[in-house]
Amino acid sequence: MPGFDLIIFDCDGVLVDSEIIAAQVESKLLTEAGFPISAEDVAERFAGLTWKDTLFEVERESSIPFSATLLDASDKLLDQRLASEVVAIDGAIEAISRIPGPRCICSNSELKRLKMMLARTGIDRLFGEHVYSAREVGEGRTKPAPDVFLYGAKQFDVDPAKALVIEDSVHGIHAAIAAGMRVVGFTGGSHSYPGHADKLTEAGAETVIRRMAELPATVEALAGWSELI
Repeated sequence: MPGFDLIIFDCDGVLVDSEIIAAQVESKLLTEAGFPISAEDVAERFAGLTWKDTLFEVERESSIPFSATLLDASDKLLDQRLASEVVAIDGAIEAISRIPGPRCICSNSELKRLKMMLARTGIDRLFGEHVYSAREVGEGRTKPAPDVFLYGAKQFDVDPAKALVIEDSVHGIHAAIAAGMRVVGFTGGSHSYPGHADKLTEAGAETVIRRMAELPATVEALAGWSELI
């Protein structure tokens, strides 16, 4: 495909509609721990971060010390709900199938959870073994650090400047920009909120789409544009 040698997809909120479920679980646990917050606010403020990093952010803001058991509690509740509730983003399978060339997934989620969600939704067949978790790359290398995107590009021996990332979070877009990659923002997940597209644009997304059906034409247009510069 002219213009791009690799398309990199985030997973949560881009391929599977999991961010809203995570926001509901996390808002419940934070509220019970003394930091009242709605699922909508969790999605807007912390989407794209790991639960551990979310707790660090809330601790800095509120000075509320959180028990380490919250980490395990979230993982258990979230995995239970995802296993029975998570669905593919509408149109994701069809859109991805229409985009030629190499592709992979680079996510902050744990590899075991990624594989479960992708298998449940049938998206796994589109990526094979090219599913990468920032947790596997190294400690402290989750987004907004660029490491998982750079790792993904390295697996294909691709120049980061020739990769295009599809992301739904400000933190993810910051990571892609830091990796030297171009980025398309996506706001089609159930966790999306008013002003979401504006925030993704401000973070560095070249364009923002709301429906996966728009992705093939968007990739083609951006690829063509890159050939002209």
